[in-house]
Amino acid sequence: MKYSIKRQMATVFIGIVVFILLAVFIMNSRFLEEYYVQNKMQVLTNIYTSLDKFLEEDEEIDAENLNKTLGPLVEKSNVSLIVTDATGSIRIKMRTDAENESLKTRLVGYRFHINQKESKLLKAKEGYELRKAKDPRNKMEYLEMWGDFSNGYVFLFRTPLESIRESVLIFNRFLMCIGIGVILVSILIIWYFSKKITDPILELAMISEKMADLDFDAKYTSGGKNEIGILGCNFNKMSQKLETTISELKSANNELLKDIERKEQIETMRTEFLGNVSHELKTPIALIQGYAEGLKEGISEDAESREFYCDVIMDEANKMNQMVRNLLTLNQLEFGKEEITFERLDIVKLVQGVIQSCEILIQQKNVKMNSIMEESVYVWADEFKVEQVIRNYISNALNHVSGENIIEVKIVKKTETVRVSVFNTGSPIPKEDIGHIWDKFYKVDKARTREYGGNGIGLSIVKAIMESFHKEYGVKNYDNGVEFFMELDLK
Repeated sequence: MKYSIKRQMATVFIGIVVFILLAVFIMNSRFLEEYYVQNKMQVLTNIYTSLDKFLEEDEEIDAENLNKTLGPLVEKSNVSLIVTDATGSIRIKMRTDAENESLKTRLVGYRFHINQKESKLLKAKEGYELRKAKDPRNKMEYLEMWGDFSNGYVFLFRTPLESIRESVLIFNRFLMCIGIGVILVSILIIWYFSKKITDPILELAMISEKMADLDFDAKYTSGGKNEIGILGCNFNKMSQKLETTISELKSANNELLKDIERKEQIETMRTEFLGNVSHELKTPIALIQGYAEGLKEGISEDAESREFYCDVIMDEANKMNQMVRNLLTLNQLEFGKEEITFERLDIVKLVQGVIQSCEILIQQKNVKMNSIMEESVYVWADEFKVEQVIRNYISNALNHVSGENIIEVKIVKKTETVRVSVFNTGSPIPKEDIGHIWDKFYKVDKARTREYGGNGIGLSIVKAIMESFHKEYGVKNYDNGVEFFMELDLK
């Protein structure tokens, strides 16, 4: 297969192994010497600190005590050192018998600023300098530290750098030999395990192809207790159930053909409903699918992009969930399955609670919210359903407010009723749309409705609730905006 999972798995894992080996090779070649130099610089600094302290405490320079103090560190670190007084006489030397004159000559060169031109300064502090230099005598590169102690003595420390370069070359050759072996072993292991995974998947693909042709005799036989084994077992159960279900469906279809005339009206309503729902769900499902496929394919490599993809998926799923809940509520109201409980309630307190719950949206949209109402007004109604109507009105106003960005909520008492109205500044509703805004899935401005996540069900719920109350409701256009209203019983 051109896009075989086996081949893809082998390519990915072998690529990871090669990448790791290559990364180790590059890191070793590029940074090991630098790390070694930094470590040696710290060793030379420690020797300088210890020797300076020693010279302050022991002006006579006890050689035995000096060897006991610094000998192990100097020997272990492969450091040669020489210390002279102001006249140039050697006062201290360690591991330098074969190169006394060479070290003394280089120290003189540093004191008279001759060697500085042919060496590279790595670090300079009060009392000493650290340099990388090549000895013209043996053409070897050294890390050298020179300067003076607090008692006036002049010193030169140095340690060779050639050993680390040789170590890097040896390690890289060793890594290449080991890497080839690791890659070969990885190819065999990965190919074996990918085959163990993909063979059962191929068997499941063959079974699904036969099931698509309504051949339910094929069964999964590879077994196993892992996820693929469980999937194969479920395939067998699904095959059996599909066979039974298809048989039942054929019988039911036979019965439906007999009732086709009686079902015609219901079928027309169902088709219209499904068309509307499908239209509303098409965009969020497409977005969810697109962003989910993007996450699966690894299009976004950084955490911020992946978080954005997940936010879009969650937002679209929430919109679909809200639409389904609204449809269920509307269905119960239209078919009279929703019980209505009339009780005495303070409509002012209820409206203020809804406004307070929308405070964040009000601030985000920079809306000026005006309220014209008394301290308390009691009405008789179903509190939960009245809250739904008010919340739909205010949400609708927040979604369409523009111009002066003003929303005005009024509660006006009449003789036997109370009128609650929500006005928002903005564009009036076109006359041709006024009669349809209460219909399910109807949208005046589809682009804007999609922007804030509306689906044309909110006002249908308002219509169903108010008709169950047998009370007046409606909408009025003004030059500078739109007002929605409802009436409730005062007594």
